[in-house]
Amino acid sequence: MKKFLPLSILVLVFLFSSNCASIVSKTTYPVNFASQPSEVDIKITDRKGNLVFSGHTPALVQLKSGAGFFTKAIYNVTYSKEGYKDISFPVEADIDGWYFGNIVFGGLIGLLIVDPASGAMYKISNPFYNMALQQDDTSAQLNVYSIEDIPESWKSDLVKIN
Repeated sequence: MKKFLPLSILVLVFLFSSNCASIVSKTTYPVNFASQPSEVDIKITDRKGNLVFSGHTPALVQLKSGAGFFTKAIYNVTYSKEGYKDISFPVEADIDGWYFGNIVFGGLIGLLIVDPASGAMYKISNPFYNMALQQDDTSAQLNVYSIEDIPESWKSDLVKIN
């Protein structure tokens, strides 16, 4: 009986302290951002609106998968370039399958504390975003005309400036 006591304690410690996602997965993921055309301004904010990254495409950005205890990361990415329509889209972390390894291996501490606190229970699945911006045809243009070049119907709306 005394021989099995240390082994039993070791097994219990292993069962209650293993944390699969923290061991196997990571908490920060490299995400590539590209665009057509290139050299597009890119801004990434977290779920609280804090600026995480500001730069130009192409860009490789390290994004955290967790945003707090039992909270997955959600980012808002905005592409903008003069003469093109802005594009905004979310980048959202998903639950990591390794997190459920805590249930299989009995890692109660990993299931309820370590993985949720470290963010290892989440992963960013899509490592690459490539967006094509559309030209903005609604941009205002200033055209200068000579008085001789404008149509007669416009002349009644003209105002003389001294």
